Amino acid sequence: MSEKGKPHPGPLPQGEKGDCPHPDPVSQGEKGDGSADPSRRDFLARAAGWTAAGTLAFAAVGVARMPKPGVLPGKSAELKVGPPGNFPVSADPVRVAGRNLFILHGAEGFCAISAICTHLGCIVAPTPQGFACPCHGSLFAADGKVTRGPAGSPLAWFEMSRAPDGTLVIHTNRTVPAGTRYQFA
Repeated sequence: MSEKGKPHPGPLPQGEKGDCPHPDPVSQGEKGDGSADPSRRDFLARAAGWTAAGTLAFAAVGVARMPKPGVLPGKSAELKVGPPGNFPVSADPVRVAGRNLFILHGAEGFCAISAICTHLGCIVAPTPQGFACPCHGSLFAADGKVTRGPAGSPLAWFEMSRAPDGTLVIHTNRTVPAGTRYQFA
């Protein structure tokens, strides 16, 4: 054994420790009970493993959802409403069943007007003077122009056409200027 503070000149005999200020790497991290503390390297390895597993799990969920569409198709922008004979010439608008639309068939021809109030989206009702919003009191003339607010813009007019089978088609994705009428013989 060496004297205190002096290094040992040669190899240490079995079981003796030198006066080295650094701990023995073999015994580093060991508790008295024989279990090892997790080292930084072990922690990082486990964290990388859990991160990879989580990434793969999220990717698997994404792949599993692929067959289902993320956005379901809405109602078609082209609406067949029936033959022109179903809409007699009248000053009264006819509500399209299941849709927020009115069809007017006057002497000048057909037109399709939105039934959605431009103020907050309420459904307007026909009146002898035009249309009225029951929610906030907006009034619209028969051609959809605002006669009393709070609505700030007129009701939308939609393009119409005739399908090859003769039925009327309303194109709700295409607006036309107010007063546009269509003649279908």
